[in-house]
Amino acid sequence: MSPNKLSGGNQEKEIGDDMLTSTELTSRLREAGFKVTPQRLAVYNMLSHTKAHPNADTIYKELQPLYPTMSLATVYKALAILCDLGLAQELNVGEEAFRYDADTSHHPHIRCTCCGRVDDVPALNTEGVYEQVKDETGYALSDHQLYFFGVCPECQEKKAHAVH
Repeated sequence: MSPNKLSGGNQEKEIGDDMLTSTELTSRLREAGFKVTPQRLAVYNMLSHTKAHPNADTIYKELQPLYPTMSLATVYKALAILCDLGLAQELNVGEEAFRYDADTSHHPHIRCTCCGRVDDVPALNTEGVYEQVKDETGYALSDHQLYFFGVCPECQEKKAHAVH
């Protein structure tokens, strides 16, 4: 499998206009005082080419054959750096491990309670909710993440076939 793709059915995506090229990522890392390593570039490359919202262990397992000396700790460090630089976001969708997303725009996510799949929720304007929370609570909000939970179409299909 190519380091540019992450398995998971329709969970692959092509690099978007808002994702950094290797040259741009190299510059951002250096400007922030971080070493540029092939492993850090590979972690970002994987995240920027998937909609699967992988956890660190999944990223490690995908990249380990390409980088046999890379450790899980290296993946965690790369993810922490990417999140600190605003190049990835950490998702807490109620599992034991955080998931990661290179799309740092504010967008909701949905997690299947059967298989654990995590998807983006497209075209949902959450600005009204953000403003309502500010108005109702008086908080000066610094950030927000919105999660939905349910059963994905594939698991619904499996359940329907299992009944018949």
